[in-house]
This record gives sequence, C-alpha cells and structure tokens, in this order.
Amino acid sequence: MRLAPLLMAVTVTLVALLGPAAPALAGAGGAAPARLYAANNCGQARSDKLTETPWPLLRLRPATAWQLSRGAGVTVAVIDSGVSDQHPKLAGKVFPGKDYTGGTDATCDAVGHGTVVAAIIAGRDTPDATFSGIAPDAQILPLRVLAGKDTNDPREPAIVAQAIRDAITANVQVINLSLEIRNPTQELADAVKSAIDHKIVVVAAAGNEGAAARNGQPVFPAAYPGVIAVAGTDRQDQRVATSSSGDFVDVAAPGVDIIGPAPRGGGFGLLEQGGTSFAAAYVSGVAALIKSYNPDLTPYDVTQRVRRTADHPPQGSNDQVGFGVVNPYEAVASVYKSVRSAEAAPPGRLTSPKDRVDSEASLRRAAWAIAAGALLLAVLVLLAAPVLRRGRARQWRAGRAAGPAGSAPGLGGFQPVVGRPLSITATSGRRAVDAPAGPGARVPQLGGADAHRGRTGRPG
Repeated sequence: MRLAPLLMAVTVTLVALLGPAAPALAGAGGAAPARLYAANNCGQARSDKLTETPWPLLRLRPATAWQLSRGAGVTVAVIDSGVSDQHPKLAGKVFPGKDYTGGTDATCDAVGHGTVVAAIIAGRDTPDATFSGIAPDAQILPLRVLAGKDTNDPREPAIVAQAIRDAITANVQVINLSLEIRNPTQELADAVKSAIDHKIVVVAAAGNEGAAARNGQPVFPAAYPGVIAVAGTDRQDQRVATSSSGDFVDVAAPGVDIIGPAPRGGGFGLLEQGGTSFAAAYVSGVAALIKSYNPDLTPYDVTQRVRRTADHPPQGSNDQVGFGVVNPYEAVASVYKSVRSAEAAPPGRLTSPKDRVDSEASLRRAAWAIAAGALLLAVLVLLAAPVLRRGRARQWRAGRAAGPAGSAPGLGGFQPVVGRPLSITATSGRRAVDAPAGPGARVPQLGGADAHRGRTGRPG
C-alpha cells in the first residue's frame, strides 16, 4: 500500500513540529499544492483508501486497553490548525470550537495538521478502515490558532494562552499542544499552570530540533512544569533523528511514517516525515483513556502512570525518549489495579500484576485452610460419637461433674455446631463509569465573537 503524502508544515515562531516539509502533493491534472489551497482553503480532498493497519497501532495496541476504557466522557482540546469534522473517522465527534485566526470556523483545517492529530487521539474504530484513535469514544474540542502553513505573528503566544484559558472554561479533561513557541511568555506559562491546577492533563510535543544546534535546550510549552513532553520514535523504538531531546522529555510515541485522514474527501494520506506533533497525540489519547476510567486522578497522577508504565529503555530513562514508549494497556490497567488495592497499598504505590496475583492467591489459601479446619472438626466429632456411645453402654464415667441434663457427656455442656456454612466475601474497588452523553447533548461553552453558538451544556 502506498498513500500520497499529506502536505503540512508550520514554521517560524509557532512551529507545528513536522520537520522538513513533506514531498509535494500532486492533485488532479498535476496541480501544485498552492493551487489546491487556492481552490479550497479548508484542506486537501483525498479519497485514498486504507487497507493496512498503520504501524503505530500495531506497536501500541490500544484495543487491549478498551476492555477497561475507551475514553468515554472525556473531551480533548486540540489547540492547532483546526479539526475537520467531515471525515467518517471524526464525524459527530467534533464540537464547534472556536477560531482565533479571524475566521469563524474551527472545523476548517487548511493545512490538515489538526485533523490528523485529532484522529490519532479519538478517531472512530469503524470497520470501514483499519485506522482508529487511541481513545475512540473521546470527543474533540478544536481551538484554531493557525490559519495556514506559516506564521510569525508575535501575538501567537497570547493567542495560544487564550485558547488554553478557553479550554479550561469549557471543562475539558485533556489539552493537546502539538506546537512549539520559540519565544514563550509569562502569560503562556500562567495559562498552562492554570490548566494543570484545574486538573486538566496537558500534553505537548517535545519539538523537532533534534538535528538543530539548539537541540537539548528546553522547548515550550513542552518544558513547562507538569506538562507531559513527548518525543518521537521509529519502528525500533529509537528516537527519530529530528525529535528534540533533553531532560524535559517524559515519554515517547510513534513519530514517523504517520498515516491519517485528510480534511476532506474521506481518504487518508501518509506523513513520511512525521513529527512529535503526532507522538504527542498518541499520548493525549492514552491520557483520555486514563481520565475516562478514573476522572478523579490529578495531572500528576496521570503523568506518573504514563511514565512508570512506559516500555523503558535499557537504562530506565534517558534524554532522548524519556521513560520510553507509552504503553496504553499498562497505563490504564495501573489505574484499575491501584483502585482495587487502594486500602492495602501504601500511598503512591502502583500495584503490579504480580502483587494482584499474590494477593488473590493468599485469599484462596486462607479460604482453603479455614474450610479444611472445619472439615477436620466435623470428622473428629463423627469419630468420637461411637466411642461415647460405647462408654455409656459400659457405664463409663468422666472424671468430672456431669453437665446439665441432655448435654453431651464429658463436653461440659457445650454442644458443638457442625456443618455451618463458611462464608468469605471479597470486595472489589473498581469504580463504575457512567456512559457519557453524545456531542449533541454536552457541548463546551466558549465565549467571544468567534465562538460558534446554538448548543448548550458542557462536557463532563
């Protein structure tokens, strides 16, 4: 299978972290990309079908976590270039959102970047194509801060900060920031901190500075305290050459040869250069799974679970991939295990599968021991009965005062009870998660003249 490449790149002040630009995409009649954008400013139309499962899904195996969580009830804010709601994988999953670029439609995605990011996070797992998001029951709130391929607008840090504040107002549970801001501001730092203080998990791309002289330096917003910074890896779990490294990197996820839906036409495209933008999206999907299963977890709790359960590099962690490639099943299962053992485990301790097996085995051994003791007592009483009857026949007497009339001789008036059922009750700490309402019933409220109106409610 060979898909045509999707063309997307955002440079200068606000970088969408794609590395070198993807090869030019030829349209009908050999039209250049510029003509495609001129013909329709809401993204490329592609009809390419997908017949093979994208390698990141084979590597991460998110479906193994769906028995515990599918992301229901979670809304992820995608602060990006907009998110198209036209593709079947995203239809009915995208709220109207808000456009900060001077337009009026956050579902317009001229460069296709935000659409791929959103689909990686929450694309439907429909049988028509072998593509799905990590959290297929999650919903997307698009906050459009990029109108085209390039920007060097000095207002961008303030615009992104406002988008974060609006995401807080909308009560989202996860914010995805697949972008880099070269000149971070205190306003932006304060907005990120406020989101985390509101128990929102913030995930950001680690950047595509791996081949640049500034590699190793902090990249923002990824390097802000409390943000999950995500590097990009290849099929061998090695850092992609363009992926930024540094001590701020938390974990990694697939970041090369990325397949995603086109903004229009219902087809798919290949992003050969990939980028940490898409690696961040995979981790945002995992965060959505975790928050869906246990909404009470703080961003710190989620970060610790994502880091501790990742597939660690040989040395445990490093500046290139952090604690390793994210593991969706283990990240969610750790929540399940820790909830079950919350009363037994010390604070902050993650229960391993071995702990759970040992605990259950101990309970079974205790039950068998009690049952065996009861059975032994019953056998002893049955064996003693003929002896007592023969003793009475021979007029034997016990060497102590006789008990009350009707009592068993020699037992001091105590009549044993044999055969009482043994009952052992084990309680489960797993939380019940209510099914969420669909997008039509619970819509984030966003203020401002650019916000779409006409729906009410908030996602929970």
